Amino acid sequence: MTLTVYTIEMAYAHMRQLQELANRSRAHQPSAAHKVDRTRAPRTGKRR
Repeated sequence: MTLTVYTIEMAYAHMRQLQELANRSRAHQPSAAHKVDRTRAPRTGKRR
């Protein structure tokens, strides 16, 4: 059985790859920046 050591450097490199991928996919959706973020806005709807 081979034990692979997962170092901080490997984790950091993987994190950077995921961040670059997220930034690339975000760049292909320019309209996403104009959408309303409903999760942060307070609810002002009708109360029952």
